[in-house]
Amino acid sequence: PVVGGIALLASLGRSGMVGRWLHDVLGIQLPFTTAGAVVAATFVSIPLFVIAAESGLRSQDPRLEDAALAAGASRGYVFRRVTLPMLAPQLLAGAVLAWARALGEFGATITFAGNLAGRTQTLPLAVYQTRQTDPGGAVLLSLLLVAMSLVVLVLLRDRLAPRLRLLGG
Repeated sequence: PVVGGIALLASLGRSGMVGRWLHDVLGIQLPFTTAGAVVAATFVSIPLFVIAAESGLRSQDPRLEDAALAAGASRGYVFRRVTLPMLAPQLLAGAVLAWARALGEFGATITFAGNLAGRTQTLPLAVYQTRQTDPGGAVLLSLLLVAMSLVVLVLLRDRLAPRLRLLGG
């Protein structure tokens, strides 16, 4: 992740190839901003989403899409009504994995966005900083992260594990 943060600085920083253009043409500066923290977290977590989506696409039976096309459906209709519904479980799983990875992101965020309290400081960065002076406070912040994760898992339990309902779980 730290190497990813350095790559983001090299490419999206004010002297980077894309970053210079973003700043000069559009007036957008990403490093050491809230948007930069989002970019860093997305950068390190998106591969998990892509892997889950790719797995879903590879496991699909192409005959279902072919049948819809043969029946006269447009490609857009087949994508919306056949492909996406079949991919939904993998897309949801990928989104949850990516969110969990982004929630705990540290290296790329501190490298690309910094650790500015109230601006770019994420919960993992706050835990790290608080641990230096207040170990008890760091534990409380860590528990907040765990609680957030548990709430999401509870809210998504029926979607992530529908078979558990059938087993009485």
